[in-house]
Amino acid sequence: MERIRVMLVEDDPFWRDHISSDLSDEPDIEMIAACATKEEAVETAAKSRIDIVLMDINLTGNNLDGLEAAELILRLPGNDPVKIIMLTSITEAEVVMKSFRLGAMNYINKSSYQDIVHAIREAHHGRAAIHSDAARIMRSEVQLMELTPMEREVFDLRKNGLSKREISEKLHKSTNTIKSQLRSIKNKLTHFKMD
Repeated sequence: MERIRVMLVEDDPFWRDHISSDLSDEPDIEMIAACATKEEAVETAAKSRIDIVLMDINLTGNNLDGLEAAELILRLPGNDPVKIIMLTSITEAEVVMKSFRLGAMNYINKSSYQDIVHAIREAHHGRAAIHSDAARIMRSEVQLMELTPMEREVFDLRKNGLSKREISEKLHKSTNTIKSQLRSIKNKLTHFKMD
């Protein structure tokens, strides 16, 4: 049986030990390394044959250095490209989208821990469906691409609870202009509630 070579990159000792232990119990998974830092992960990936990397996004405080590590690992020369699954508790749309732009194959929230083994197997065989943790966010972001940059700014401010008057003051636009933009946004995004 072919074993899937996995490297875990996780700074939290609890998660690192727990995930490593669980993955080591799987007969078709071989734990190559469990790294705690970006530097250790890139160095290990450069000298080891790895199929899948489970990458935490915040390795040092809130620096998003797991994204940097993923990008560096994906740029390493080699015959078999490694597949990266982001494993995190971050749910911000910008971070999810950036992960996929950098080349991540999947994005799983730590609260969906039970799905990791299945995601590893699917990614290894090139059949990775995007996990529901990321899919909902990605669908929304794709739909928001219909908005102009100004409409997106108005949308984000409205979503954050600002009134039409507060948005007009913040953007130095007339209230009528903001109302007009909100109507345009509403016409483009029928599934988003704007009021």
